[in-house]
Order: sequence, then C-alpha cells, then structure tokens
Amino acid sequence: MLNVIWLLLLASGIVIAAINGNIEVVTEAALSAAQGAVKVCFDLIGVMALWLGIMKIAEQGGLIAALAKLVRPVMIRLFPSVPPKHPAMGAIILNISANVLGLGNAATPMGLKAMQELQLLNKGSEEASEAMCTFLALNTSCVTLIPATIIGVRLSFGSANPTEIVGPCIFATSTAMVIAMSLDWWFRKKSRWGVKG
Repeated sequence: MLNVIWLLLLASGIVIAAINGNIEVVTEAALSAAQGAVKVCFDLIGVMALWLGIMKIAEQGGLIAALAKLVRPVMIRLFPSVPPKHPAMGAIILNISANVLGLGNAATPMGLKAMQELQLLNKGSEEASEAMCTFLALNTSCVTLIPATIIGVRLSFGSANPTEIVGPCIFATSTAMVIAMSLDWWFRKKSRWGVKG
C-alpha cells in the first residue's frame, strides 16, 4: 500500500511540474535530495559507531545486563502469557533496553526476534496475540533516555546544541509510553469482558 502511495505522490509531482513547464525542478529536487540523504548517512555513521561502541562497552561492563535485570520484573507483569525463561522474554528485554538507550538500529533485530518468538507462542494463529500487541505498543512508544540518532541528525545539520533535544525527548517518550501502555491495558481488559470493538 505504501508503494502505491509513494508512486502516486511521485507521479502527481512529475505531472504537475510538466503542466507548469518546470520538469527540470523534479530532476534537481531528486538529485539534491539524494545527495543530502547520502551526506546525512555518512554523518550518522560516526555517531552510530560511537553509540554502538558505548553500547558494546556497556554490555561488556554489565550495564545492559543490569538494565535487563531491572526491567525483567516489569516485563513479566506486562507479558503474563510469556514464560519468564522463554527466548521471547529475553529478546523483548534486549529490545527495550536498546530503545531506552536510543539505539533504534540495534533494537530492530531484537524486536524482529521477539515477534518471531511471540508468534511461536501464538501457535501459528493469523491474529496477533495480546503479548504481540503489548510488545508493539511498548516498542513503538518506548521511553528514550539518549536519542542518539536524533542527536546525530541534528549534528549533521550543524545544530549549535544538538543535545538540547534530550529533555523534551525524555518527556515526550515517557508520556507516549504511559498513554500506550494505559490504552493497551484498557483494550485487553475490554477484550476480556467479551466486548468487540
């Protein structure tokens, strides 16, 4: 569906530019956007290498294990249908730990692994389980203490103070997580009452 939307946006832009006699604008915009994207990617390599290195040091030093141990009791309560020693729980905890540290790129593989393990617990059903819905809500809205990628993007665009986003980011992601988890709990409770929405 997204491919169709992007195709329609691109085609309509080309058609409107052709009608207005400014077809060269489309080419210039495409080339400058591609160049800008490559520049941002190269700028992000350094920042991501730094934070992934810090994450590796934190992992070797036991910080990730400590964070996982701290988060485990909460995760067990959020995911009562997932056995505490199941690989899904480990993948969920690692995903959330990486998200909290602002390492979305590092969190993605663990998120995919968590969903695969949750699907195994779902016994092949085509419908998402409660645990899968809860994980999706938590993963999407997870609190972020260090928004490394955003800091990197701000740095690459020459921000005078790229880290000033940290406070607002913590507030916004905390609020989003509280709302998402509250709605998840409410919908699960509604589902248990047998109310179909």
